[in-house]
Amino acid sequence: MPIHLTDLKALADLPFDQVIDVRSPTEFAQDHIPGAINLPVLSDAERAEVGTIYVQKDRFLARKVGAALVARNSARHIEGPLADRDGGWRPLVYCWRGGQRSGSFASILQQIGWRVGLVEGGYKSYRRLVVDALYDRPLDLRIVLLAGGTGTAKTRILHHLKAAGAQMLDLEGLANHRGSLFGGMGDPQPSQKMFESRLATAITTLDPARPVIVEAESNKIGDLLIPPSLWSLMNAAPQVEITAPLAARGRYLITAYADLLDDADLLARRIDKLAPYHAKAQVEAWHAMAGRRAFEALARDLAEQHYDPRYAKSTLERRDVAARIDMQELTDAEMVAVAPRIIAAAERAAG
Repeated sequence: MPIHLTDLKALADLPFDQVIDVRSPTEFAQDHIPGAINLPVLSDAERAEVGTIYVQKDRFLARKVGAALVARNSARHIEGPLADRDGGWRPLVYCWRGGQRSGSFASILQQIGWRVGLVEGGYKSYRRLVVDALYDRPLDLRIVLLAGGTGTAKTRILHHLKAAGAQMLDLEGLANHRGSLFGGMGDPQPSQKMFESRLATAITTLDPARPVIVEAESNKIGDLLIPPSLWSLMNAAPQVEITAPLAARGRYLITAYADLLDDADLLARRIDKLAPYHAKAQVEAWHAMAGRRAFEALARDLAEQHYDPRYAKSTLERRDVAARIDMQELTDAEMVAVAPRIIAAAERAAG
C-alpha cells in the first residue's frame, strides 16, 4: 500500500507499528525518518558492487545479483530482528526513492501475510517535507530567546522551564554540542540533515499560539547551521536575559563541563583553539591553570576574558532585551524558583 507523505506532523499518526529503512547503514546514519530502524537489504559494499555492475557491465546482471543479495539479507532480517513479530504487525517500509529495494522487501513481507505500507517516493519524499519546513517557507512560531553570558546555565534553565509547562527548543541538545569552542558532548554531532530532521520533528510538537523559548545562539552550533526559517525568527525575537555573578558562573561551568575536565589532553586541545584570539601569554596561563587543575579559576577567567567581551559586543548589536532575570547561585533550586518569572517575561515579550 503506497503512503504519500504530505505532512511531517502526520507521520506520528500513521497506522503502522514500525518504520523500516532498508537503505544501507551509511545512508541510514546520514539521516532517516525519526523512529525508523535500519534493516538494510544491501550493505554499503553490496550496494557499491551492484552499482558498479549496473554502470560498467550489464543492467540485467546487476538486477539479478541485487535480487539474490536482497533475498539473502531479507531472510536474515526475518529470522533475526523480525522473528518475534506476530500476524497483526504492520510495518512501513522505505528506501531512497521508494523503488526496488523497499518494493522487494515489502513484497517478501506481504507474502508472509503482514500488511505492509510503502513510503511513496521513499526517503526523498520525506526529506522534501523537511526542506520545505526549514528552508522554503516561514515558520509559524512565537520565538523568545533566552540570553545570557557563558555559564549562566541557559540550557539547564530551558529544561526547568519545560518542566514548569513552557514550550522550548533545545538546539544544543538536538545538535549534540554546547555551542562554544569547548562545546563537544563526547559523541559526534549528527549530520546536518539529521540535525534538521530532529529539529523539524521537534517543531511539529509545538503550539504556534504559545511562546517557544530558545537559547540565544550564533547561527552555527559546532559544525551545524541553524536552518534559515528558524534563524530568521531568532534574529527578530525578543530576549529574556539571565545574569549571574562571575563566581557562580565559574562553579556552574565546572559541573556542566565535567566530562571535558576529566580529559586533560582534550581540554588542552580546546584551549589551543583560543590561540588565534589571544596573546600567547594568556593561552599559556590557561594551560597552566588546567595543568594544576584550577578548573574553577580557569572557567571564571575564560568567561571573563574570552566569552564576556564577545557577548557584550553581540548585546550592543541587539537592543531588544525585554527582561532581565538576576540569579545568584545558579542552583537547581534557584532555577525552579525563577522559572515562573522567566515564563511570564517570555509571554509578555511574545505579545
